[in-house]
Amino acid sequence: MQGIFEFLFKYRPLVFEQGEFAFAAPLSVRTWLIVVGLIAAGAVATYTIARGKSSVVDRGVMAALRVGLLAVLVFCLMQPALTLSTVVPQQNFVGILMDDSRSMQLADEDGTVRSSFFAEQFTRGESPLIQALSERFVLRFFRFSDVARRVDGLEEMTFDGTHTNIANALDVARGELSGVPLSGLVVVTDGADTGERPLTEAIVPLQAAGVPVFTVGLGDETLEPDIELGRVELPRTALQGSTLMVDVVVTQSGFSRGSTVPVIVEDDTRILAEESVELGPAGEPVVTRIGIELQEPGARRVRFRIPGQPGERVERNNARNAWIDVVGESEKILYFEGEPRWEVKFMRRAVADDENLQLVLLQRTAESKFLRLEVSDSTELEFGFPTTRQELYRYRALVIGSVEASFFTFDQLQMIADFVSERGGGLLFLGGLSSFAEGGWAGTPVEEVMPVILGPPAGEEGYFSEIDVTPTPAGFAHPAVQLDAEPADLRTRWEALPPLTVVNPINAVRPGATVLLTGSRSEGGEQIVLSYQRYGRGTSIALTAQDTWLWQMHSDVTLEDQSHESFWKQMLRWLVDGVPNPVLAVAGEEEVEPGESVELTASVRDSTFLDVNDATVTATVTSPSGLVEEVPLEWTVEEDGQYAAPFRPLELGDYEIQINAQRQEASLGTDVTYLHSAPSDREFFGAARRTQLLRRIADDTGGQFYTRDNVATLPEDITISGAGVTLVDELDLWDMPALFLLMLLLMGAEWGYRRIRGLV
Repeated sequence: MQGIFEFLFKYRPLVFEQGEFAFAAPLSVRTWLIVVGLIAAGAVATYTIARGKSSVVDRGVMAALRVGLLAVLVFCLMQPALTLSTVVPQQNFVGILMDDSRSMQLADEDGTVRSSFFAEQFTRGESPLIQALSERFVLRFFRFSDVARRVDGLEEMTFDGTHTNIANALDVARGELSGVPLSGLVVVTDGADTGERPLTEAIVPLQAAGVPVFTVGLGDETLEPDIELGRVELPRTALQGSTLMVDVVVTQSGFSRGSTVPVIVEDDTRILAEESVELGPAGEPVVTRIGIELQEPGARRVRFRIPGQPGERVERNNARNAWIDVVGESEKILYFEGEPRWEVKFMRRAVADDENLQLVLLQRTAESKFLRLEVSDSTELEFGFPTTRQELYRYRALVIGSVEASFFTFDQLQMIADFVSERGGGLLFLGGLSSFAEGGWAGTPVEEVMPVILGPPAGEEGYFSEIDVTPTPAGFAHPAVQLDAEPADLRTRWEALPPLTVVNPINAVRPGATVLLTGSRSEGGEQIVLSYQRYGRGTSIALTAQDTWLWQMHSDVTLEDQSHESFWKQMLRWLVDGVPNPVLAVAGEEEVEPGESVELTASVRDSTFLDVNDATVTATVTSPSGLVEEVPLEWTVEEDGQYAAPFRPLELGDYEIQINAQRQEASLGTDVTYLHSAPSDREFFGAARRTQLLRRIADDTGGQFYTRDNVATLPEDITISGAGVTLVDELDLWDMPALFLLMLLLMGAEWGYRRIRGLV
């Protein structure tokens, strides 16, 4: 289409976009031409009143065609032209930024490697493109991947960069060429930007300086066939023996929808799980949930991978790694119950053999009298429910059974709410005669923590209903309700469980809460059985049934059925999952390259989980070779309790980072995190050409976007749309073929009309 446009109008569309239309004929000449044209048009219009064989319509059509012909002729005599600013040859600079990353080694569908474009188009003395650019501009070449720098020629290109940072490349080129007249920057890349800095920050200075960016896109817009494994999220820590449900995102192009591929999960020693994933439509991600069980304590890198498929274009985007620390310690949970009931006995029995859970029971037996079980020493909970934050916050989770809210002081109620929001603990509310609205919890500071909405209490007559419990779609995918069953058998297992009873009618949850279990009431309607929400730093859960022990002792349940035991093990492990320590260590990236800087951060709090800004924080880094290095972390000032310092790994392999925090020689705590140093495969994820990104860069700066097919016009386009030292040029339009063809068309139309009407 552009060729046809140029044939008809002499110049390409870009010339008309950049130029300003004007008439070159002097004003006096234009005035006389307009006057003569109006007189001639009036004379021609008299044809409409001439008599003869023609009708009024015939004479009107012929007169209109002649007036049109006259108008085109007058337009040409007025010498239309385009006024255009063009750069002065050899007085302006152009920066050429060439992508030197590993994605340039990928081949297109026709087998052409992306990097071959540079040899074809930017070889001095051989390429017509580089010759045309050199005749007009002084050229400066840059290579870029994670960093950018000046190069003298293609011989310095290696195509082994593991990042593509376009924003940094634009900044470097703009900075080095800031002292010379700059006509524009040419960026040759596939657009697969992996830099974390927003491109806008680099584009705005170019806009202010009036420097256009001309982008040249390499590679296919879609890689077919190809399968890509999306980012995998694992918790930082997990209790030994826990079952984790991990969401894995798989995207495909070029494969049949509905076909299946295996996802294999493994660590350094064995395969942890293998699941078949059904592929979705091309370009649409499919999420599958894979359960993995981690039995051995210690930190490890877990690898998720899809084996390479026949004909797949890129196989290095089929795997993801994630760190997880499997903790073999025992986590303390405080269970406070206000009355003797069977639920206590069977819950304790369910987790009695779990070495990673310590369920500390505080049960009220009479006024100011309590039964304490599984306490660590004689002083623990000596005076009943904790009255200080230090005492409560040493537990990782809290279970509140059938206890009326009036038992607690206001400070204790606020402390329970803060246990979730500030300490980050897990809080589980159980159904019972003194639970939820029936226990007077409405209007207390704890009500906002609950994931359910409390209605009015049932009243003196009370409420009782039998319910059949069923997981929701979210519940079937949640580890807390898996019952240690195979996915194919899970629904059957739940259907076989006997009904439970509720004495707290709850029908709604808070916005943002998730329902995992619901119950069908015997009198009709639906009961919220199990729901949860994130609240501040922690998690709150509501289990409204009062007698899950029936899943163990009902006559329909066989002795071999471990559903009740599995349910409570999974529930309590979920309750302590992700609960933070006072000191929390984080590496900015779990995988970095040797020599790449990574930020080590730590959040530091005291025993009451208040942020500490005056601590001495040190990271002890152990390298793969055993070398130990201490890195001091400084308070960031921007956020309370946050400390940070950069670290640059130099060796390949796994690093252990132990962060210690002290205040006035008293230890606040320690935490450990890990990172892996190895060459990155980041360039092979999302490696198709990102046309929209490259167009946006060009459009926002006043440049143009090109591909291999039309890059030959780049030198001329920079000449007419670039910045720098320019001169004004005038391009004639009166001799455009389109005007000549229009005159022929008007004359031919009149003659044809006469023939058709029999007027010749």
